[in-house]
Amino acid sequence: MDPKYQRVKLNDGHFIPILGFGTYAPEEVPKSEALEVTQLAIEVGFRHIDCAHLYQNEGQVGQAIRSKIADGTVKREDIFYTSKLWSTFLQPELVRPALEKSLKNVQLDYVDLYIIHFPLALKPGEELFPKDENGKMMYDSVDLCRTWEALEKCKDAGLAKSIGVSNFNHKQLEKILNKPGLKYKPVCNQVLDFELTPEDMKAIDGLNSNIRYYDLVFLADHPDYPFSEEY
Repeated sequence: MDPKYQRVKLNDGHFIPILGFGTYAPEEVPKSEALEVTQLAIEVGFRHIDCAHLYQNEGQVGQAIRSKIADGTVKREDIFYTSKLWSTFLQPELVRPALEKSLKNVQLDYVDLYIIHFPLALKPGEELFPKDENGKMMYDSVDLCRTWEALEKCKDAGLAKSIGVSNFNHKQLEKILNKPGLKYKPVCNQVLDFELTPEDMKAIDGLNSNIRYYDLVFLADHPDYPFSEEY
């Protein structure tokens, strides 16, 4: 099939492959495995590689991408690379340095898509999940509209082709969309959303489990916790 029929057009004019290869793995899986499996994913036809600072494997994923470019399997423009802004970097002045750090790790000049991973600000620093001396998560307060403006500047600087969000509920997304002076709309709100066969849907509906697979319940008392609202 012609690759152009395997992509969809984003609201900023760029195209995203309809299937993406996610590189998240549980902590017990060695980070080194990300190199091999990402290489294999590209070899079998995946062109959208989804990664994040949180996954702590951007170096290995980037090495896999570069190796497949070097051996002629793909060109850089064939790969759609997604990275994500982690919650400890939501303060506006931290956004570009965070993206530049991801670019340094993956050794690419730009990402195709950069998204806010969660609308939950955590205390800035190197710890992914900062805690106080009592083991309680340390939150931060940030205006997500200012965070978004910093992403817009990253797009203008050519560091990200497209920008978007992830795990935002409808109120949080509307806050961005209704922001005065909005320059770029988010191209996506990345959530678990795909189509199954009617038979599969009937089986799933019959479970009546009413759960989210990844709901970050340990952050449920955060004032910006998104999962109390619908997407």
